[in-house]
Amino acid sequence: MKDSFTPTEFVSVVNQTLEYAYSSVLITGEVSSFKINQGKWVFFDLKDEETSVSCFMTLWSLRQPLEDGMKVTVRGVPKLTRWGKFSITVSQVVPVGEGSLKKAFELLKKKLTAEGLFEVSKKRALPIDLTKLGVISSTQAAGYADFVKILNARWGGIEVQVAHTQVQGMDAPDQIIRALRYFNERGDVQVIAILRGGGSADDLSCFNDEKLVREIAASKIPVITGIGHEVDESLSDLAADVRASTPSNAAEMLTRDRVEEKTKLIRVMNRTEQVVVQEIDRALDANAEKVRRVSNAVLAKYIGPLIIDNRNKIKQVFERINNEYNTAWNDLSQKQKILTVLNPEKVLERGYAILSGKISPGEIINITTINKQIEAEIKAIKERN
Repeated sequence: MKDSFTPTEFVSVVNQTLEYAYSSVLITGEVSSFKINQGKWVFFDLKDEETSVSCFMTLWSLRQPLEDGMKVTVRGVPKLTRWGKFSITVSQVVPVGEGSLKKAFELLKKKLTAEGLFEVSKKRALPIDLTKLGVISSTQAAGYADFVKILNARWGGIEVQVAHTQVQGMDAPDQIIRALRYFNERGDVQVIAILRGGGSADDLSCFNDEKLVREIAASKIPVITGIGHEVDESLSDLAADVRASTPSNAAEMLTRDRVEEKTKLIRVMNRTEQVVVQEIDRALDANAEKVRRVSNAVLAKYIGPLIIDNRNKIKQVFERINNEYNTAWNDLSQKQKILTVLNPEKVLERGYAILSGKISPGEIINITTINKQIEAEIKAIKERN
């Protein structure tokens, strides 16, 4: 070991040691002495009952408002500054606990409302005939499963592209932002749906991230959110073009009810038939005097059968339309049943698992079950008799 260091050398060695031992740390505590310098730098202390730790970060990295007294969790790297002061260089900070979350929510809501980010006049309507949908969610979450189930039950023919992301925790906002940018850059979906089932205020707090909220508001493609339960409200909901109360409600808002549409179509067909027949009767009434001039024999021989024949043809046309519709409907239902049976998720629900990776001794493979992702090492391989 070196006998003596210069101050610069000592700080450098200590920081190398800290970086090796603690490349990233999470610390939870209460904010105090919060201040912003030169509109660029953020300084605050993070304390508990006995100890206080100095924190530093750029204003650009601050994605939720902070005030003294708020409880937060920070992610950062411990550093010894060139002035010999120990500090945490913070890369991310999120409020925790009901009181701090509510305070941060209200502060950011007030700021973004003043900017006009939530203006109703900026909202766009959903397309009537949706054929291409982008979904951002955790594919392993119950809310996503409910969404897919209702989407399939209500109406077919929708092409769904899914971006799997975390939907809670400190990493979730950036993952969702990347998914939003992906769909916007490709531009091949008509609507983007952001989905997350119910959870605690801490679980849903990632949807109050300022960068995420701004990304939703700036999306070139209309965005619908289905986050939490009906009573939950996030800033992402306010920024979206359409807010659904739950993931299931989002599926209902995006699609038509096939049973209701069938009923409407039958009603229209019946009404059309009535109108056609009424028009024929009205035409006959209008020409009643001419008809009366025709002898009963001619009327019975020519006109009567003609009227009956036309009415029968009209009836046959509507019967044929109805039969074609029922045939197409039954064909669609049968294909949906086949797709449901072939759905890998259904296979996993029966207790099976999906293995992926190189099958060789010593290799690591991935095992997917209905609710777990497992990594396992292959010890040996035997031929099955």
